[in-house]
Amino acid sequence: MKTTGTQTPVKAAAARYLKIVEWSDEDGCFVGRAPGLFYGGCHGADETRVFRQLRKLVEQHVAELLSRKGRLPPATAGKTYSGKFIVRVGPALHQKAAVKALNRGESLNQFVAEAIASYGSE
Repeated sequence: MKTTGTQTPVKAAAARYLKIVEWSDEDGCFVGRAPGLFYGGCHGADETRVFRQLRKLVEQHVAELLSRKGRLPPATAGKTYSGKFIVRVGPALHQKAAVKALNRGESLNQFVAEAIASYGSE
């Protein structure tokens, strides 16, 4: 892996992973995580400090993976999405969702999209 500018190879690789810091009402603090790279994360009262701590955790994890396995999971930062995906569910759940959508005068796609959107706002 090439060094970019003043970045080390580990920092350059770590930059390829999404880092999320958000407020958690449940925890009463900011929570930092790197989905797709590792479970867990870090937390604290100061958003900027949590982000710095998360960056260090990501760099340490990337360095460890490179030293042990020599390869990393697929990058998560900068990923683009088509807006299409297939969800496999059992026939009973499919029927239940289709009937609920019909009762609401919506397509199944619209019903599922709204359900997913409402989940993110909880």
